[in-house]
Amino acid sequence: MARLDYSAPGVYVEEIERGSRPIQGVSLSVAGFVGFTEDIRGDAQLFEPQLITDWSQYLECFAKPGSDGFTDFGAYLPFAVRGWFENGGGRCWVVSLGTQLPLPASKKTATEERPALTEVKTVSQKPSLSFSIKPEEQENGRINVLVQPDEPLPNDDPDEEPFDTGEYFKVTLMQGDNILKEVRTVEGEEQEVDAVYRHLSMSAEPEAGVFVETALQESQYINVEVLSSEGMALSRRPANGSYEVSPPPEVYPVDQLYRKTYGARKGRTGIQGLYEIDEVAMVACPDMMLAYQRGMLNLEQVHGIMEMMLIGCENAAPSPPYRMAVLDAPPVKVRRGDDPVLPEQNKPQDVKDWLDQFGRHSQFAALYYPWIRVPNPRDNGKGIYVPPSGHMMGIWCQTDESRGVYKAPANVVPKGVIDMAYDTNFREQEMLNPLGINCIRRMPNRGIRVWGARTLVEPDNILWRYISVRRLMSYIEKSIELGTQWVVFEPNDEDLWARVRRTVSNFLERIWREGALFGGSPEEAFYVKCDGELNSEDTMRMGMLYIEVGVRPVRPAEFVVIRISQWAPNQ
Repeated sequence: MARLDYSAPGVYVEEIERGSRPIQGVSLSVAGFVGFTEDIRGDAQLFEPQLITDWSQYLECFAKPGSDGFTDFGAYLPFAVRGWFENGGGRCWVVSLGTQLPLPASKKTATEERPALTEVKTVSQKPSLSFSIKPEEQENGRINVLVQPDEPLPNDDPDEEPFDTGEYFKVTLMQGDNILKEVRTVEGEEQEVDAVYRHLSMSAEPEAGVFVETALQESQYINVEVLSSEGMALSRRPANGSYEVSPPPEVYPVDQLYRKTYGARKGRTGIQGLYEIDEVAMVACPDMMLAYQRGMLNLEQVHGIMEMMLIGCENAAPSPPYRMAVLDAPPVKVRRGDDPVLPEQNKPQDVKDWLDQFGRHSQFAALYYPWIRVPNPRDNGKGIYVPPSGHMMGIWCQTDESRGVYKAPANVVPKGVIDMAYDTNFREQEMLNPLGINCIRRMPNRGIRVWGARTLVEPDNILWRYISVRRLMSYIEKSIELGTQWVVFEPNDEDLWARVRRTVSNFLERIWREGALFGGSPEEAFYVKCDGELNSEDTMRMGMLYIEVGVRPVRPAEFVVIRISQWAPNQ
């Protein structure tokens, strides 16, 4: 740094920055998902975004111990997240809307209707014990019940050794690696002791030891219930191991689902909460389709949530907009006039009619058709139709990594897909493709492929027709915005203008060499202007610095036309 005062003679070494600063490209490969999960564990919180880096971490946060991560009520979110990772997706953020479907309007609370009990199974695999957390302790989270072998209480006669039938066990209550403490009366005095119960038996009148229900009545943490009283105590003895007891799931009335899904930016919840995370660049809400199918949201509410998703992607002030929403077509057949909207698997005309009814176009949205069929672990691997958004966003991420954000995420085989809800033919895609509906098709001798790469922009707006062009421009804009933050409060002079030109030009030249910009030379591919013509005395007095950038993005070869004619050398 240059000094302005020199008093004593000598040699002074100064560091001066004269070169340009490199711009590092941002990542547009982070996704955000909203939907239902099997469980909410660890650091994950209901309605709040949770960072997930792989499928194993998803299971740690949103699956029960030892589970496959899917739900008994067929939530689409686990299929979307797994499809994201199978197709090359990296890290993502997941918002859980709950572990149960919302209650009908006639039900008051979820706690009374769906108590959460953890069953401890016997050595014969029949339910023997059921534990539940006491209401006053439910806010403290999960409790682990550790069952271990134990010996019976000694007899009154110290010389006679008690007969050990093997039926006796002990129970230890833990949270994490710590044994819980509780207050008990010991020899007439209240003392804080470990929450350990010994010499327990499944017999109501054991020869030695204590009946398990009687012993745990003293517990301040859990309730216990013996589920079966038939058979010998040994045959009903719970198997050794650790069993997790969860508080009852929070299930809200169905009339709150729209608001919970919508969320709030201030509280960082729901879809709005994802928009508070800067790195999230693509958003999907697959379980919005499940809610529609189950009658929890009507088509108008679905359109309202989709509209909010698009507005959130289009408005990112003060930053340039860079997010995209990947929408799923509802399984509806649109009826004209007074006829109802009937749930039905889409045919090409149906999805076209639905899009006409929705009436919303945006360069920051993409739509894929039809739904895809994937294996369902909860149905012995049989297929289930799910929305394609998660798998498609995984392909976006994989294409970014293998080729670059400028490459259209199409002509790719989606992994984990065994079939489709409808086989679209060439003539049907001729109708859908101009509308921005990207088809997933079965190609002869080439399998199932993503055969479209368009945004949902208005058909006549050809500048923003392609997903790759929209994302490339967002990549350039966001990278330049973040890479020029050092310019703020620098002296606004010609030296700064030159440094800014070099900084931006070097970045654009780098991505031109990667193949993202069209042109035989950098001069043909882009220009950067920052000079006195743009920055007059008046603008500098206002503290403004203007930089003008023009680029020529490459566009996908969507229509390959080969012109063949008969040719004779003498003609």
